[in-house]
Amino acid sequence: MRSIWNGAISFGLVSIPIKLVNATESHSISFRQIHTTDGGRIRYRKVCELDEEEVPTAEIGKGYEEADGSIVPITDEDLAALPLPTAKTIEIVAFVPASSIDPLQMGAAYYLSANGVPAAKPYTLLREALKRSDKVALAKFALRGRERLGMLRVLDDVIAMHGLLWPDEIRTPEGVAPETEVTVRDAELDLADALMDTLGSVSMDSLHDDYRVALERLIAAKTEGGGVLPEAEPAEGGGKVIDLMAALESSVRAAREARGGDSGDSGGSAEVTPISSRKRTATKKAPEKAAAKAPAKAPAKKAAAKKTPAKTPAKTPAKTAAKGSARGDAKKSTSAKTAQTAKTAKTAAKSVKSTGSARTAKKAAPKKRASA
Repeated sequence: MRSIWNGAISFGLVSIPIKLVNATESHSISFRQIHTTDGGRIRYRKVCELDEEEVPTAEIGKGYEEADGSIVPITDEDLAALPLPTAKTIEIVAFVPASSIDPLQMGAAYYLSANGVPAAKPYTLLREALKRSDKVALAKFALRGRERLGMLRVLDDVIAMHGLLWPDEIRTPEGVAPETEVTVRDAELDLADALMDTLGSVSMDSLHDDYRVALERLIAAKTEGGGVLPEAEPAEGGGKVIDLMAALESSVRAAREARGGDSGDSGGSAEVTPISSRKRTATKKAPEKAAAKAPAKAPAKKAAAKKTPAKTPAKTPAKTAAKGSARGDAKKSTSAKTAQTAKTAKTAAKSVKSTGSARTAKKAAPKKRASA
């Protein structure tokens, strides 16, 4: 990278030769002014207003304009004669916590590179000292004809410097805050907190300039065939007065759906409410009690709802089984009695038969004797 300034860092009695390099670059697309009728470039010529002649760069100098419009010429020799100790030196004046620097003061950023091998050791010393102290260095330096304020900090293994505005260059925010008295409810703050938590953090590398991308596409389309990209839809909102609570709720819902879509889920993230152990136990026992009581009560309720005269469904399985068993025992007892009766009758018949035979024999006997 090309250096834009060469000098040294003054760290007490230690001098560190360095080169100043731009740490940022602009990717914005610039345009030229053209004549709309024929496309010709519009150029500015530096013309002296007194003689109306174009003046070359070598003849152009500096001047300060007074309130009455008169010009006071200032030459390069005049500027070089000014006492400017920081003309070629970044002079460290203090070491302070980074939190003491207001971000409003920060301007352009630069990298400080060690200029030559001898500068490596003191450069590393300053870098490690800044790391260990967890502080930043305030310094004064001169660039482009004026003295400036800077802040030195460590970025990876490099010392970076941010140009700072002088404290008197920061304007006070008078008349900027709302003048009307506003009360913010806790519910609104809770929704704002929920929105912040849902949006979460973001990788800075994932952020890009959508407008510049669209502008490049437009230029490419016109270069290839003169086509025009479709007009973008205007953003909603635009200063409309809306219901703050509804807007916050919609924002939280949209953010959850967006994050769910990024992770591959079809819906938003669900919230899980923890349940205490006592509630869990009660929940587990409830189905068991319901299951134990269900067989006895459910049929009875059904029978009552239908209002049928039959009461058989209301009987329990145990009663039904007992009744069935009693019926079986009665049948067995009846069968046993029947068998016993049959047996008795058979015995009686045999006895009668035997008695009849004996009587017949006795009657026949006298006849035999008589014949004898």
